[in-house]
Amino acid sequence: MDMGDVLQIKYIIAALVYSAIGVGVFFASFLLLDVLTPKVSVWRELVEKQNLAFGVFLAGSALGIAIIIASAIH
Repeated sequence: MDMGDVLQIKYIIAALVYSAIGVGVFFASFLLLDVLTPKVSVWRELVEKQNLAFGVFLAGSALGIAIIIASAIH
């Protein structure tokens, strides 16, 4: 297998497009989470109150969303 076959421009463009789609969906899902929880201010809970449980919840949500996006794109 030649290196020219592996690094073709179409594969690089496809990787960039799918990465952009994944980041966009990830960002949109966090906006949706913020809209669905109007009583909770993410900034206030994390920075001002230093709510560790909420931070763990957001981290778990981020990881779950990232796994779903990665498996959907793959």
